[in-house]
Amino acid sequence: MKFTLSWLKDHLDTEASLDEITYALTDLGLEVEGVENPAARLSEFTIGKVVSAEKHPDADKLKVCQVQTDAGMSQIICGAPNAREGITVVIAKPGVYVPGIDTTIGVGKIRGIESHGMMASERELELSDEHEGIIELPSGEVGETFTDWLAANDPAKVDPVIEIAITPNRPDALGVRGIALDLAARGLGTMKPAPTAHVAGDGPCPITVTIDDDTRQNGCEVFAGRLIRGVKNGPSPQWLQDRLRAIGLRPISALVDVTNFFTFDRNRPLHVFDADKVQGNLRIHRTQGGETLTGLDEKDYTFDAGQVVISDDNGIESIGGIMGGLATGCTGETVNVFLEAAVWETVQIAMTGRALKINSDARYRNERGIDPAFNMEAVELATQMIIDLCGGTASDVTVAGEVPDVSRSYRLDPARVQSLVGMEIPEAEQRKTLESLGFKLEGNMAWVPSWRPDVQGEADLVEEVARIASLTRLEGKPLPRATIGVPKPILSPMQKRQQVARRTAAALGYNECVSYTFIDHTAAQLFGGGDDATMLENPISSEMSHMRPDLLPGLLQAAARNQARGLNDLALFEVGPAFHGGEPDEQHLQVAGLLVGRTGPRDVHGASRPVDLFDAKADVEALLSALGAPAKTQVLRNGPGWWHPGRHGVICLGPKKQLAIFGEINPRVLSELDVKGPAVAFSVWPAEIPAARRKATTRPALELRDLQAVDRDFAFVVDADVEALTLVNAAAGADKTLIENVHVFDEFIGGSLGEGKKSIAITVRMQPTEKTLKEADIEAVGAKVVEKVQKATGGVLRG
Repeated sequence: MKFTLSWLKDHLDTEASLDEITYALTDLGLEVEGVENPAARLSEFTIGKVVSAEKHPDADKLKVCQVQTDAGMSQIICGAPNAREGITVVIAKPGVYVPGIDTTIGVGKIRGIESHGMMASERELELSDEHEGIIELPSGEVGETFTDWLAANDPAKVDPVIEIAITPNRPDALGVRGIALDLAARGLGTMKPAPTAHVAGDGPCPITVTIDDDTRQNGCEVFAGRLIRGVKNGPSPQWLQDRLRAIGLRPISALVDVTNFFTFDRNRPLHVFDADKVQGNLRIHRTQGGETLTGLDEKDYTFDAGQVVISDDNGIESIGGIMGGLATGCTGETVNVFLEAAVWETVQIAMTGRALKINSDARYRNERGIDPAFNMEAVELATQMIIDLCGGTASDVTVAGEVPDVSRSYRLDPARVQSLVGMEIPEAEQRKTLESLGFKLEGNMAWVPSWRPDVQGEADLVEEVARIASLTRLEGKPLPRATIGVPKPILSPMQKRQQVARRTAAALGYNECVSYTFIDHTAAQLFGGGDDATMLENPISSEMSHMRPDLLPGLLQAAARNQARGLNDLALFEVGPAFHGGEPDEQHLQVAGLLVGRTGPRDVHGASRPVDLFDAKADVEALLSALGAPAKTQVLRNGPGWWHPGRHGVICLGPKKQLAIFGEINPRVLSELDVKGPAVAFSVWPAEIPAARRKATTRPALELRDLQAVDRDFAFVVDADVEALTLVNAAAGADKTLIENVHVFDEFIGGSLGEGKKSIAITVRMQPTEKTLKEADIEAVGAKVVEKVQKATGGVLRG
């Protein structure tokens, strides 16, 4: 069952977030199988303006466009026929993933001219099938996110779609209003009044309906319909088309779309006949066997004996409650339409659908049970919508059979919730729950609403009360049992990581600290905390007024106390929680280490030196390896302000997945905390390290190479501000098959290089896997290395 968030809000007045709604649905037994949120998929696309569009010099159908974006002027090559000067477009900058073509945009050359991005079409953004040209927006500011523009101008395009799994006993949840009713009972909002309608007929319906006697029993209990004359069938309004497309249905025409709307909105399948194609009157009866019908899906069906169908004087025109016939289906030329709503016996619907191998939305709902009391009201509501969308005048309603009486009541015993479920729920809360679900209470008797065929006894009342209260409130009570010996301890994956982190840090020479989780306001502010959310209401002292935002303040304060006692060379670490908010779940596990002073005591050989950021980097890499982090990571410079701006690195898996950070502590922070430098540190977030895909107790097989590796040294002269990592990555990418490793072995600044230049020397190791490398192969790889490095850094080989 799929529905959109805005559709749900047509029935439920709520301020709950999407996450709150999806969590509540699963907890209520309506398990959420997926959420499609277009806003998340399109969040990186921005709006730009085409300043100029010139013909590509080497391609007739391409244009070189200069586009104003939030990052400045960008050159984009575009082949869309409507690419021209002055239009407002949707931009995908380099690095943005385009879902419609399953591609991440990069900087490339098209016919010799660089293109920095793409201007998108609707199909590329999966907004529609339109791909004849790029999107032209009637308005929009340069740099504005496309999702913000859609939210203001076309909110249906960013309307989240929720898909839930429905158990066979909950047919009421096959309508959006039934889902809203559950959420309102849980307390996530209040129900909006159900729409009502009454269309006065202009006279008796000229088409009469009869139900054969042998079909009233276990066939069709009631059949209601009316003729609507003078309709103008055509496309349904945009809001209706958007809703149907969002849940995977193809809009057909206004008349058909109305029936599909009520199928999903109120769990009420309907059918429309082209009245001019109906010959005579309608009759609901059982088949003799051997009859045939071409369905709306254009397939031919042959009936067995005893299946329920709808016929006119010409023969069978519809499979009752499952699918209509093609011959009497509505088209764009339909002028007079006969609207039908019926209550069918569920078992025969299931048997007929299974025998004919038809899986339709109507069968899916009718075989599970619909609300019989809503039958006549559904005719009125659908008639009103058809007249509103297509015009026309309606006849009186013709009815065959009677609406079945499904009223029933069961005794409500508040004590049974405790005995059957094990939950203590006050009687007043139980009664309120049932009333909010549509039950009517008279004394200790609960009358079941007509749309709940699954409630068949007193135990079902208990189930409803417990379901709405949430079974997460159940508290386990262990049974007394005799145990022999000490049970084996069971550690969670995160507890195991803490254990590994402690052992690894201690093996690296660090001493473990255990500090308070409370620190003073000044120290908290230095490390991004100190706000009201983390302030203690009743601190034990002014030095413990806030929850710590990081472990480093405690380690630095410990270092300052040790330095005051003459201990200047320190290696400290701590494993524990840090807090980024004031709520119980707003904390994260952190491993932090601190090196202060020198690597060892001074000696005559000069082996001792001040600690530097490479000491911290080596230790944090060893720690990440022990915790199972991937070997291939990136080192970026976007750390917070308590790190030295030019002497730190953030170890990431992509720009948003930060595993660790290392480097020198900002001198301003050292001064504030009275720590004498040098001081370097690292922080690791174990929860961010991806879990291993496979768990194995053995080591992987040893992979040996029987071909000799070849090392080649290169020295490049580059600008002084070029990072060695950029050069190393460029060289490594020259031939990913042969190049096994690249590392820097020398750096030289000054001398004959001149001001603003430096020399970086690297060793490139080539490891063949298929054949021994010849000199020509080695020279070819070397040429690629030089080309890649020159392109990435502008460097040249040192003479």
